[in-house]
Amino acid sequence: MKFYSQERVAIFIDGANLYAAARSLGFDIDYKRLLEVFSNQCNLVRALYYTALIEDQEYSPIRPLVDWLDYNGYTMVTKPTKEFTDATGRRKVKGNMDIELAIDVMEMADHLDHIVLFSGDGDFRRLVEAVQRRGRRVTVVSTLRSQPPMIADELRRQADAFIDLAELQSQIARQLPADRSRSGERLRQDDFKEDHFLEDDDYYEDEAV
Repeated sequence: MKFYSQERVAIFIDGANLYAAARSLGFDIDYKRLLEVFSNQCNLVRALYYTALIEDQEYSPIRPLVDWLDYNGYTMVTKPTKEFTDATGRRKVKGNMDIELAIDVMEMADHLDHIVLFSGDGDFRRLVEAVQRRGRRVTVVSTLRSQPPMIADELRRQADAFIDLAELQSQIARQLPADRSRSGERLRQDDFKEDHFLEDDDYYEDEAV
């Protein structure tokens, strides 16, 4: 990774997209280690994590993760999902965070030198182009090593730099459960299951009740 020690950097994490990329590579993210990797290489101003929440569940499997990140250096951006039934009678839950992420990037761009986007979504290509016109560098983190690749070709071409998530695995992967010596954060992270994420950060569907 190419960072300058004095440049102001912010990380924008598309939660569902990052989870899908890590899952395709066969590992789980240790978010404390991820924060440390970037904090050690640059002036990390902010790390923002975006996810939609299904609020009508008696127990939300994402809530432990959201709470842990909120208390450990991340700015959480969430919104409730929207539920509807389609013409075939299937229940669908929509929870796309692209607009929230794009607005935050544009609002913060004038206070940053370098933007790191954890997403492979090609819809962000124009966003990357827009902040580049303001003189900001943009690094995109996703993966080419999954089948199919998680990174959209147009987004990778637009970015100033691309980091394959597989190259970060040794630095940010969650360690084996037997290694629980680092404070209590891994115990807390092990409390949640990530399978709640909406497929493609957009829809989850089930049979209507």
